[in-house]
Amino acid sequence: MGLAIAPDLLANLSRGRDVVLVSGTNGKTTTTAMIAVGWGGAVATNDTGSNMPEGLVAALVASKSPSVVLEVDEAWLSDVARATRPRVITLLNLSRDQLDRANEVRQIAERWRALLSDLSDVTVVANANDPLVVFAAELAANVAWCDVPTPWTTDAVSCPRCTKPLIFADGSWRSDCGFAKPQVLATTDGGPLIVQGTPLEIDLQLPGAFNEANAAMALTSLSYVDVDLQGALGRVNALSSVAGRFSLRRWRGHTLRLLLAKNPAGFSSMLLTLKDDGEDVWVAINARVADGRDPSWLYDVPFELLRGHRVYCFGDRRLDLATRLDYANVAYVVVTDESSLPASSDVINVLANYTAFQEWRARTKAC
Repeated sequence: MGLAIAPDLLANLSRGRDVVLVSGTNGKTTTTAMIAVGWGGAVATNDTGSNMPEGLVAALVASKSPSVVLEVDEAWLSDVARATRPRVITLLNLSRDQLDRANEVRQIAERWRALLSDLSDVTVVANANDPLVVFAAELAANVAWCDVPTPWTTDAVSCPRCTKPLIFADGSWRSDCGFAKPQVLATTDGGPLIVQGTPLEIDLQLPGAFNEANAAMALTSLSYVDVDLQGALGRVNALSSVAGRFSLRRWRGHTLRLLLAKNPAGFSSMLLTLKDDGEDVWVAINARVADGRDPSWLYDVPFELLRGHRVYCFGDRRLDLATRLDYANVAYVVVTDESSLPASSDVINVLANYTAFQEWRARTKAC
């Protein structure tokens, strides 16, 4: 309603404040939370994950802090950046999210590229291992390239310049036309993170190499808004849960760890965090508007990594999930009667896409 009455509301609310914007397909909420906690003190942020203009306005109204970090939906980044004039834009990755928007990835890379070629007074913190992010950011005036773990590059197999296949080898990538991975300023490979000459030992409470990547991007971003990095590092390392993600919850005598995985890239990263211990895994899949109506993306998820585990299938599309697991030769149980679930004294990992995650968060209690 406020934007309908005052179209310049976002610009007016952000004027005179230090703004960091975070965008990408996966990791926005976690990286935004890391920047907020790492900044220290009161920080205006959309910690509910409402990342379109109405949610951003609400966050800026709720807090008058001069320090602002906002996660922004990929499709809205151009409009939001032009309105808020941020000091830093953090670009994490670009991959397919919902198959009913299948053409969006390269279109968004083109839109980001047009935006960043126009903004001369912003520092772009960008993932050097994602070719689509590099294509988007290469014309920006000021770029801090980060060499961070990026296992999912399936949506960038062809060069965005010449369309020939990209060549991935030895931790790098290139195209025959000369488009290639840029020289990096920050890396987590083989030692401490080095940000503008400062070594930082990342030792997170949050699991997975993908969260180390999020932390590296967050700390690099904070270095460009004049935050003490050693203090920020301690606060980021201590973060143990983000909007219920990675949290331990109780439900009907079970202890569950809730993991959000909403697309092939996210599932791939989450599966890599699971121990090869043969323990049961619960997976919940819906296909509602917020998830995308087409669940055929399940066939791009490397569920073969779950061989040796027994997977319990939940959610509206549990039969689609079971069929995919059957093709992957993974043992599974389709859950139609939750009262029949076996007791377990172990922590059970629950992987769920967006609406299924929200359901599990609502039905469980914090430990």
